[in-house]
Amino acid sequence: MLNGKFSTIEQQSDLSTNELEIVQEPTVQAVETLFVNEFTDGVLNPYAAMLGPLKDGGTIIANTAPGCWGPMITPAIRGGHEVTKPVYVEGAEVGDALIIQIKSIQVTSLATSSGTDEAQEDRFIGDPFVKVKCPGCGKLHPKTIMQGIGQESVRCVTCNTDTAPFKLTNGYTMAFNPGGEIGLTVGKEGARRIALNAKNFMRTPENSIQNPITAFGPSDLIGMMARMRPFVGQLGTTPSKAMPDSHNAGDFGTFLIGAPHEFTMTEEELNIHRTDGHLDISRVREGAVLICPVKVEGGGVYVGDMHAMQGDGEIAGHTTDVSGIVQLQVNVLKKVALEGPILLPNEEDLPYTAKPFTKEEKRIARDLAEEYGVKQIEDCFPLSIVGSGVDLNSATNNALERAAKLFETSVEEVKNRATITGSIEIGRHPGVVTVTMQVPKLQLKKARIFKPVKRQYDC
Repeated sequence: MLNGKFSTIEQQSDLSTNELEIVQEPTVQAVETLFVNEFTDGVLNPYAAMLGPLKDGGTIIANTAPGCWGPMITPAIRGGHEVTKPVYVEGAEVGDALIIQIKSIQVTSLATSSGTDEAQEDRFIGDPFVKVKCPGCGKLHPKTIMQGIGQESVRCVTCNTDTAPFKLTNGYTMAFNPGGEIGLTVGKEGARRIALNAKNFMRTPENSIQNPITAFGPSDLIGMMARMRPFVGQLGTTPSKAMPDSHNAGDFGTFLIGAPHEFTMTEEELNIHRTDGHLDISRVREGAVLICPVKVEGGGVYVGDMHAMQGDGEIAGHTTDVSGIVQLQVNVLKKVALEGPILLPNEEDLPYTAKPFTKEEKRIARDLAEEYGVKQIEDCFPLSIVGSGVDLNSATNNALERAAKLFETSVEEVKNRATITGSIEIGRHPGVVTVTMQVPKLQLKKARIFKPVKRQYDC
C-alpha cells in the first residue's frame, strides 16, 4: 500500500504514469485469497493503486495473459508484456522481502505462435516495446483491430494502416495435447485453422486487450515436438519508479537509459529502482520459491508471461507464450533488504554440485574431517542469487556482488563456492543469470533467510 491507499478489484484507479496522488482510501479488510484477472497497460507504476490488500500468508490466484508476442503486436500495451495488476501485501514495508511460493501453474491455452522478431523502423520512437506510433496517421499507442489473419492483420482503428511494430522472421504455430505434456508445431493448414479462431485457441483472459499472436499463423517449423514444463517469465514486486514491465531487469532496462520517452532513466536510477521481476528463468515453476525485494510499501506482487517450455537462455528472444492459472502463497519476511530476487529451485532443478547432501555423503565428510583434523564441517544449503545486466558478464558480476553483500563476504569467496558447490546458469540471453551455490547455515541465519531455505529443502 503506497501512501496508505489501494484499490480492490471492483474499484480500479485509472492513473497515468505521472500521477502521484491516489484518491481511494482503504475500504476492505485484508483477504486470505485474492482472485486476480486485471492487467496493467504494460507499465509498472509505484504510484498507481494496487489490488488487495492480501493478508500476510495469503494466496493469490491469477488468470494470466500471454506475454511477449501478443502485447508486442498491441500498440496500446506500453511495456512488451501484459502482467497482472500489482497486489498489496499487508505488513510489507520498504526494506522487507516477500516469500512467494509457486503452488501451481496450469496452462489454459490450446495453442500458441512464436518465433524470432524484427522491429519495423517506421513504427516506434526509441523503443518498439514502449513508444509505438502508427505509420499511417502517426498516432501514438493507437487502438487496433484484427482484420483477417497474417502479419498485416493488426490495423489502426483511425486510419486502417498495418501498425504492428514487430514482424516474425522465423515463426511457428504450436498445438498442445489436452494433458499438457507435449507441444507440436503444425503446418500451414493447421496454423490457418488456429489463426481463424486465434483468441479461442490462446484462451486469453476476458480483461486482456492484447491481439492474439496466433492470428499471424506462422508455419516455418513443422512437426517439431517439445516437452511442456510451464513456468512464469514475470514474477516479482513493483519497482520504485515507473517503468515498462519487460524492462524491469538489467538487460532490457538498459534501453531506458537516456531513452527519448517518459520512462528515461540514468544507469544509477535503473540499478536503484528495478526489482528484476522479468526473469525468464525456466526454474521459476511450480514448487519453486522466489524471495523478492520490497521497494514500495505493500510490495506490489505481479505475475505473467507464462511459457509452456523453454531451455536456458531463451536464445530466440521469445518462447511459447500461453495463458494460464497461477496460484501463489505470499509471506512477509521482515527486515531483509534485497537488491534483487533469490530463487529456491525445486531440488531436481539444482545443479548436481548444489543438491543437498545425503546422510552417506555427510558420513564420508566426517571421516575425512577426522583424518585431517578438521574440527567443524559446514552445514550448508543451496540457493540461487539472480543477477541482471547489459550482457551475461555484467549479469554474472551483478549476481556475485549481490551474494557477497547479502552474506557479508567477498566476491572471491562467492566465486569459489559457486564453482565447486553450484554453477552459473543463464536465465535469459543477453543478461539474466543465477549464481547457484551452497551457503553455510550461519550466513543464512545472519541474512535472515534461513527458515525459508530450510523449509524448501527440508533437510
